[in-house]
Amino acid sequence: MLVQKILPPVVRSLPFWLDNWGMSSQTQVEEVLDLSKFFDHLWVTIVWDDPVNLMNYVTYVFIKLFGFSKEKAHELMMQVHNEGKAVVASGTREEMERAVQRLHEHGLWATLQREDHGRV
Repeated sequence: MLVQKILPPVVRSLPFWLDNWGMSSQTQVEEVLDLSKFFDHLWVTIVWDDPVNLMNYVTYVFIKLFGFSKEKAHELMMQVHNEGKAVVASGTREEMERAVQRLHEHGLWATLQREDHGRV
């Protein structure tokens, strides 16, 4: 092996230097995939039903803030009305914090949570 000829004798005696730190290429791919649990999980913005805002207004806010079509905004508004809540956006925590803030500025009740409902 060319690497064995270039490296000093002490390094040649350590097989992990010569064999990708003792891991096969398949193991390396699995390790990279396993690291995903350490990255930021997806967060969602939830709009809750309230007794104050009219349905037309909620639809308008969804169109204005999220760029939904009138049909999609109406569908989400009806989900809020009938089921008590609806997920209206997903993304990083910072993006969802901003979305919640903007919804609050428009008088809607909104929260954010991890997409996996807080489970690690």
